[in-house]
Amino acid sequence: MKKLYLILVLVIVAVSLYAQPSPGYYNGTEGLTGNALKTKLHSIIKNDDHTSYTPGLWNAYYTTDKRPGTNYVWDIYSDRPGGTPPYQYTLGNDQCGSYGDEGDCYNREHLWAQSWTNNDGTEKTDLHHVYPTDGYVNNRRGNYAFGEVNNASWISQNGGKLGNNTVLGYNGTVFEPIDEYKGDIARALMYVSVRYYTEDSSWGTSDMTNKSVIKDWAMTMLLRWHEEDPVSEKEINRNNAVYAIQQNRNPFVDDPEFAARIWDPHWSVAENEYVVSVSVWPNPATTTVNIAGENLEAVYMYNVMGQLVLTLDVSGDEQSSIDVSSLNSGIYFMNVISQNGGSVLKKVVVQ
Repeated sequence: MKKLYLILVLVIVAVSLYAQPSPGYYNGTEGLTGNALKTKLHSIIKNDDHTSYTPGLWNAYYTTDKRPGTNYVWDIYSDRPGGTPPYQYTLGNDQCGSYGDEGDCYNREHLWAQSWTNNDGTEKTDLHHVYPTDGYVNNRRGNYAFGEVNNASWISQNGGKLGNNTVLGYNGTVFEPIDEYKGDIARALMYVSVRYYTEDSSWGTSDMTNKSVIKDWAMTMLLRWHEEDPVSEKEINRNNAVYAIQQNRNPFVDDPEFAARIWDPHWSVAENEYVVSVSVWPNPATTTVNIAGENLEAVYMYNVMGQLVLTLDVSGDEQSSIDVSSLNSGIYFMNVISQNGGSVLKKVVVQ
């Protein structure tokens, strides 16, 4: 049976559970949405101090991407969560160099490919998106967009896939990382989009981007990745370590709600009631969502593409729940409308 998880939405008590920046770091973002919030965040994080390409990035990885208790690189392209990586790299000893196959060496992977910026160098050494990864896998990913693949033309040893994209809006070749790091990558790309906002005049376009703007098909997917793979302790620690080096933070790690407030088209439906926060599932086996309340008018369910998938006309009845067993697994937004014109938006994850 599909499991249903209801995300409670209450901004008043929605305090971020993630890494805390210095007091006042995000002052001025309160109540902002869309481009206004994007502009404000840009002004906060733009005054950074990038390290050098060599040896700066190599040295930074000793604190930003070191596996706890070891001297190994935390490589998102070879890691097997809960299992043993097919190979591991010792920091400093296994830097690329030349390579011919997986497991030869690690190098510096630009999640936002340098070619997307016409190699102008602006984000070349920005640690928030330049990760140490296996050189061969990095090469296979190349400057392809990230996406989702059903029929892979190539699969890495930890399950990363190269193949045609299945996400609506683009069907070319993409690279799909494993689920464990999809959120990490989404938040890194969102960071670049905001950090270099209005500073991208020399940047080009790609299958995924137009200058510093992430294309609609890709942003829809990245928002879903951001939701399905929440911020991890690894990301919190990495954000803090990068902050110590280049003096700016990834706001989407500190406060995941920022992503919805900038890019989610559903935010305005219940502008002060939707927050990406804590999942609660007192009854994981249920297929109904509580909508208890008097004088209700209607309930609408939308998928992440903004398409209406389910409607319930309650017409003032004291309806207590809505059955979602007919929905496929995925993320949905439930808008509960009352007769007085008010509305409450809840996010529903069906699994």
